[in-house]
Amino acid sequence: MTFLINRRAFLAGGAGALALGVLNPRLALAQDARLRLLWWGSQARSERTYKVVDLFKEAHPDIEVDGESAGWDNYWSRLATQTSGGNAPDVMQMDYRYIFEYARRDVLLPLDKYMQDGTLDVSDFSKESVAGGQVNGKTYGISLGANSVAMMINKAAWEEAGLDMPQPGQTWEEFGDLCEKLTNASKRDRFYGCADQGGLEPAFETWLRQRGKELYTAEGKLGFDEKDAGEWFAFWVDMRERKACVPADVQSLDQLTIETSPLSQGRAGACFAHSNQLVGYQAINKDPLTMGPYPLKSGSSQPGQYRKPSMLFSIAGDTENPEAAAKFISFFVNDPKAALVLDVERGVPESSKMREVLKKESNDADRTQIEYIGSLGDKFVGPLPPPPPKGAGEIQLMIKRKNEEVGFDTTSPEDAGAAFVSDAAAILERS
Repeated sequence: MTFLINRRAFLAGGAGALALGVLNPRLALAQDARLRLLWWGSQARSERTYKVVDLFKEAHPDIEVDGESAGWDNYWSRLATQTSGGNAPDVMQMDYRYIFEYARRDVLLPLDKYMQDGTLDVSDFSKESVAGGQVNGKTYGISLGANSVAMMINKAAWEEAGLDMPQPGQTWEEFGDLCEKLTNASKRDRFYGCADQGGLEPAFETWLRQRGKELYTAEGKLGFDEKDAGEWFAFWVDMRERKACVPADVQSLDQLTIETSPLSQGRAGACFAHSNQLVGYQAINKDPLTMGPYPLKSGSSQPGQYRKPSMLFSIAGDTENPEAAAKFISFFVNDPKAALVLDVERGVPESSKMREVLKKESNDADRTQIEYIGSLGDKFVGPLPPPPPKGAGEIQLMIKRKNEEVGFDTTSPEDAGAAFVSDAAAILERS
């Protein structure tokens, strides 16, 4: 069962205030316009979002905004149900993984008209950040923050062991050697150099891109073969064998959340995540954290990482209040008070002016994220990859299972690579 939290339930608190029904977005009220806003995320994100909604309503008293929130796992099924039933939220949080699918189904409103007349101001955005929300030359989403993959690093654990932390520009082999040293030098109980990230799709994608390949082609096919996948799984076999990363029984407890990560569980000195997650990681880790880019391929290496919209705001194609919706998004990404409330929880603001606002007020963790995104040059960052095809979400979970099978010695890395490619291709064909 999917629970959706609206403003009233959020403020009242408690399970009894949760509403399964969806607010009617077309209620006739005294306001000139009424918008329904839907996003996914944690309670902390909801708190920030509602504060910005209040700021917007102060500036635009003629526009009412009703907010609703859901968890990531339930969000997309809920949004699919609402859009197919003609009850789409006026403004919806969108992900790069899904924006192509929704735009091509004519669910989303092209935003170029409102960008051109200034209702939706993106004049302080880079061309690349605007392009992240475009499909076939039209803009369907506005980035709420810049994001990239990143290595989360427990500074205290490395300092206690008398070791230098992983540094930008190190190769995967050098990273593995350094993690092995931390495992051997640390005085912490059952503590390892890093998490086992063989089942993490973004890490595998970075590995592939550094070798001139892609996770998916522009035609929606696999961009790699059995040999690529087998070598990836084999790298983490070697890491486990020399105890450079956590063993399989520890890694199997990771449910791909901040809370269950081996780093947050006090079992690893590093893990792979996304840059905007530093805020969440630091919030539940007592030790000070920092972050850096992924390792590089030995020898000639192409950029593996890429900057992407951490998430976007899109407008429903059938909204009755498109101008009001555009005004709301413009306020969300450009107002200095809103920027201070949102901080970098949704990623580093695309607006250079808003980044400067945050630099003056942010804490160390937030500034680290801002500086990290700004430091990623051509050595680490390449162009956005083709959009993931239908079925990619299922494949994302499957690589985790295949890596666990190898970790528990139920299959070899070569066989896991072959099975992963075969099963992934079947998923794409079926989808």
